[in-house]
Amino acid sequence: MFNKILSHFSQDIAIDLGTANSLIYVKGKGIVISEPSVVAVNKKTGQVLAIGNEAKKMVGRTPGNIVATRPLVKGVISDFEVTEQMLKYFIEKVRREKFILGFPPRVIIGIPCGVTEVERRAVQDATKSAGARKVYLIEQPMAAAIGARFSVQEAGGNFIVDIGGGTTEIAVISLGGLVISKSLRIAGDKMNENIIYFAQEEYKLLVGERTAEEVKIGIGSAYPLKEKKETPIRGRNLITGLPEEIMVSDEDIRRALEKSVKQIVQVIKTTIEETPPELLADIMSQGIYLAGGGSMLRGLDTLIAKETRIPCKIIDDPLTAVARGAGMVLENLDELQEVLVEAEEMEPPK
Repeated sequence: MFNKILSHFSQDIAIDLGTANSLIYVKGKGIVISEPSVVAVNKKTGQVLAIGNEAKKMVGRTPGNIVATRPLVKGVISDFEVTEQMLKYFIEKVRREKFILGFPPRVIIGIPCGVTEVERRAVQDATKSAGARKVYLIEQPMAAAIGARFSVQEAGGNFIVDIGGGTTEIAVISLGGLVISKSLRIAGDKMNENIIYFAQEEYKLLVGERTAEEVKIGIGSAYPLKEKKETPIRGRNLITGLPEEIMVSDEDIRRALEKSVKQIVQVIKTTIEETPPELLADIMSQGIYLAGGGSMLRGLDTLIAKETRIPCKIIDDPLTAVARGAGMVLENLDELQEVLVEAEEMEPPK
């Protein structure tokens, strides 16, 4: 009876807890928060100074006693207490904005498909400590497929590749479950590292993560472009110690990203090789679908299509696919609760 009262007076929320960005979906209202998964902490006192957008502005610009850090690394919690503070901030912000009422909400949260039982439990515990009444988990590729409006419960093959900040999730989905899934800890962040390393090796130039990401977004590509692109890149010369600006081309950045891109493509090909023939026939006609921020790398869909000989498409609004999919599960618990990782523990919808 008490659970019925709580369910009536609280609104459930879905969280895409990403390595790079976190999105919050409130039942009946849609996505209401999208902020970087960054927390600024005073090392001397342990005090959290800023979270989300405000903390991201501090990355690479803080004094020695303040660290702007990401509490999730490669899709999993690396700092439990800071993750809890970040989740608490997001849940309280949703409440402050009057998106949910005062009672603790039930929360569905997206996780990588390759995480261990200990890592799953860490996500659940951190979310409960942050103010959730009950926590349920959904694997990110499943959420992305639902967000792309695939018929995941039917007996057909759906092939989804979700390229986020910390992980690339690859899955074949049929009958409400993951038939084959692979989690590769190479994604957007690794590509930024590739650009930083390239600048050091080729030009003896030290650049920051934000600069590398801007270059990736500006001219990064996985396949040769029709029109050549160039952009300036600024940093510190490692030999002279002085600031320097150089021009880099899309071809330079493509070379920088080549190893990571090849690894992602190779795991996609391996997944195809392991797919049962009947499902593969469905995938050949429907295609491979890309989600997540990393899928927006220019020409990646073209390269995957060429390497696999299967059509490849980027879904609409790939950045919000996981949050939208988890939100659709919230809105349709009767029909979709079987797709949750721990669906047997789900309270029946009120």
